[in-house]
Amino acid sequence: MSAQTPEVRSTEQLREKWMKPEVITGSEILLRSLLLEGVECVFGYPGGAVLYIYDALYGFTDFHHLLTRHEQGAIHAADGYARATGKVGVCIATSGPGATNLVTGIATAFMDSVPLVVITGNVATSLIGTDAFQEADITGITMPITKHSYLVRNVEDLPRIIHEAFHIANTGRKGPVLIDIPKDVSAAKTLFEPVQTVNLRGYNPTVVPNRLQLDKLAAAIGEAERPVIIAGGGVVYSGGHEQLFEFVNKTQIPITTTLLGLGAFPSGHELWMGMPGMHGTYTANQSIQQSDLLINIGARFDDRVTGKLDGFASRAKIVHIDIDPAEIGKNVHADIPIVGDVKTVLEMLNPLVSRADKADAWREQIRQSKLDKPLKYKDSNTELKPQWVIEMLNETTGGEAIVTTDVGQHQMWAAQFYKFNQPRSWITSGGLGTMGFGFPSAIGAQMAFPDRLVISINGDGGMQMCSQELAICAINNIPVKIVVINNQVLGMVRQWQELIYDNRYSHINLEGSPDFVKLAEAYGVKGLRAASKEDAKRVWQEALDTPGPVLVEFMVSKEENVYPMVPQGSTIDQMLMGDGE
Repeated sequence: MSAQTPEVRSTEQLREKWMKPEVITGSEILLRSLLLEGVECVFGYPGGAVLYIYDALYGFTDFHHLLTRHEQGAIHAADGYARATGKVGVCIATSGPGATNLVTGIATAFMDSVPLVVITGNVATSLIGTDAFQEADITGITMPITKHSYLVRNVEDLPRIIHEAFHIANTGRKGPVLIDIPKDVSAAKTLFEPVQTVNLRGYNPTVVPNRLQLDKLAAAIGEAERPVIIAGGGVVYSGGHEQLFEFVNKTQIPITTTLLGLGAFPSGHELWMGMPGMHGTYTANQSIQQSDLLINIGARFDDRVTGKLDGFASRAKIVHIDIDPAEIGKNVHADIPIVGDVKTVLEMLNPLVSRADKADAWREQIRQSKLDKPLKYKDSNTELKPQWVIEMLNETTGGEAIVTTDVGQHQMWAAQFYKFNQPRSWITSGGLGTMGFGFPSAIGAQMAFPDRLVISINGDGGMQMCSQELAICAINNIPVKIVVINNQVLGMVRQWQELIYDNRYSHINLEGSPDFVKLAEAYGVKGLRAASKEDAKRVWQEALDTPGPVLVEFMVSKEENVYPMVPQGSTIDQMLMGDGE
């Protein structure tokens, strides 16, 4: 990639250079502080209220700045960077419409607990509240969707605020923090003295769990005959995947991973049952419903996992492990609540547990269920099936790519048929379900890992919400492989209208979409298309063999549905199995 290449220096050299006390502007303080926080890449879009910041960035080479083509592209790219690395993602936008264009991305990160520091400009402090040109109360607008937000009124506060923001974003239940910097603050000068300590009264997330609760869980495992583990995104975010693997191997408890938990546990393991919930596997959903001990590790009992709450896992003793005490008992009563960091909890728990000896018959029942009721679909030799396309992507990459998706049917097919072996290799919008997320998030992941294969899987609807970012892939030679599953319709909406709304197909036709191959070529990106298995294999191999970005469009039938499916308002064992059954 040829986006601004940072000057190669040791960490010690950088810290010595940038920690030197000096009278500088707020904009220069911002850049120095970002470097001291370990920032390597920032995604942004300039405008009037951040011009002092961008003036300070002129000729700046100590970290990347990637100019996107829309502010929403910038924040989704920062989100993808954060999910792929575990570091804090950073983006910059101007005041007013620049800031409000970030709102969807902030909400996306908030729902999925992704650490971001979002930097916005604002009008000068003397103009705040006067409805000045491009003024927006972005701290007020985003209050419900940030962990915390700052309106910086004094340049002297800027080093402390930036350090606090990174601490808040990446500790406890992670999430986005917003820093709003008025234009006069970014221009003002003061003596810069780096801040290295944090003292936030009232903010002290519980990391270490209560030992008595761990003892209760260990005892419950010894008594359980039908135990099940649900592992969620919290395992990934805490870096607890190795501890989870040890826990499952010691206890021999069957495990299911949520949409955001995919990759937290290797999909090839004999005890893995697939994904639970609305489009989960038969085995995962049935085992949850029949379980007598349900251990939730780092998931929040989302409605897409639980289905109808009245009747969810009604025979089970519920254990809920989470860093956020507000999640425990919010949707599902917890018989054994455990508050703490997932990795820390599992490190303390593993020495206390042993094999669930009473569950031998249960393990055999689940093994047989996986054989009897695997994910399946009706394949075809005359048309291209989207599930087959995902299987082909999996086979040709060995499940080792970083995969990002947009939202819709293709997202669920990718979750079902791509097999993930490691954490942070699956990036998708879970809680908010944000169309337009998939492609920019892949750019962020690729900037983090320039030598890894990154595949962005999109529908033809979501691709049109972010297609302008093709420009930065071409200009900077960012080698994302962009997959468009084109069924010429809003597929998931069509599926619901077919199954729930008596085939009343209202405003879902996308046949007027552009020729995606020509669109890619217009931006300077290679475009390929396939409508058969033979062509699909050929063009996908060509994409893999091509250095740089490539868009591959796979033409599929609009009638294909995602199965299994739990209709809204049903319990998760009331599944529509579809044509493949």
